[in-house]
Amino acid sequence: MTSKQKRSIKDTIPTLKTNGIDLTKHFYKRMFFHNPELKNVFNMGNQANGKQQNALAGAVLAYAEHIENPGILIGTLETIGNKHVSLNITPEQYDIVGTHLLASIKEVLADKATDDIIEAWTQAYNELAAIMISIEEKLYQNNLTKKGGWKGWRAFTISSIVDESKEIKSFYLEPKDKKDIPPYFPGQYITVKIFIPSLGYEQPRQYSLSSVFIPNYYRISVKKEIGMDRIPDGMVSNHIHEKVIGDEIWVSSPSGTFYADIVSDDPLVLISGGVGVTPMMSILEAYSNSGMGNNVVWVHGCKNEEFHTFKSEVELLQQNNDWLSSFVFYEETEIENEVVRKGRIDLSALEAKIIINGAKYYICGPEPFIKAHYNSLITLGVSRDSIFYEEFGPQLLQIN
Repeated sequence: MTSKQKRSIKDTIPTLKTNGIDLTKHFYKRMFFHNPELKNVFNMGNQANGKQQNALAGAVLAYAEHIENPGILIGTLETIGNKHVSLNITPEQYDIVGTHLLASIKEVLADKATDDIIEAWTQAYNELAAIMISIEEKLYQNNLTKKGGWKGWRAFTISSIVDESKEIKSFYLEPKDKKDIPPYFPGQYITVKIFIPSLGYEQPRQYSLSSVFIPNYYRISVKKEIGMDRIPDGMVSNHIHEKVIGDEIWVSSPSGTFYADIVSDDPLVLISGGVGVTPMMSILEAYSNSGMGNNVVWVHGCKNEEFHTFKSEVELLQQNNDWLSSFVFYEETEIENEVVRKGRIDLSALEAKIIINGAKYYICGPEPFIKAHYNSLITLGVSRDSIFYEEFGPQLLQIN
């Protein structure tokens, strides 16, 4: 981009701060009207609750603010690239998005969308799209080089279903073609795609792989999302919970930038809330199998014992391995001791247990959960580059 074009991009920052959500709402409405087939690709639940519009508005603003040095955003772009690969996004779809985004800038900004601004944003989008397409092509090729790897969607069959807690079931997925499946890093996810009759189109969702890699199957553990306060039930999670053994499900290859290096000498501190337990279980099992033996602390929070997924598995690992310590916070409990606390997770109450020299910290849960415990760790003196987090849903957080 030229210096003039970068100045034009910067000139739009105040407008993006005040009208960014209006722009992204208009963009999605316009795109789905002209290209309704993309409803099969985008999470329409996040469209309905506004999270996707907020996420895109934040991303556009961040790109404008860092237009002089977009390399600062490479970590975020790689995370988004992994999500796109899990959805089988194509270069042609970037052309569709670009067309509607630039048209939306013209239509929403009106007189403020001068020829210079449109020219600058056209160049900026094309450069960003080229970066993303390059990142994603490398990820696609990397998937194909793995034993059993594939690109796009592959049919799997549900071979087993296990009730893990009051709201979470584990689904064991075996490849329908009986061929190899590739390994994954503990903490990564797969995307499943399911046709939703009430909508009339397919919907993709990402689910963390909840076990150490086993060559015969992938395991996901899915929370049945029950709607509250006028928020509807989870469309896909409820549909998955209605599945039975033998049903077919479409799956993309494992993806994600949130994972632990289980052969590192660094101690691990895992912090999870609710269904955020799922990638942590994969990390813990993989670490246990590695035989490393350095310190691992797991802090988990949930409603009560009935909602505590993998409770017995973690307790058994802790009984047999002195390198593991676990603590749980129940919002509802009559029992309190050294391991079980009442209330929501309070990291300051465990400072002596979790502040470990050289430790890496992994947080998984919804946006407010991550933000609260990320800030708690910073307050306790943990450096930002030692904290990693996985946010369920669109990436809204910019806290690193």
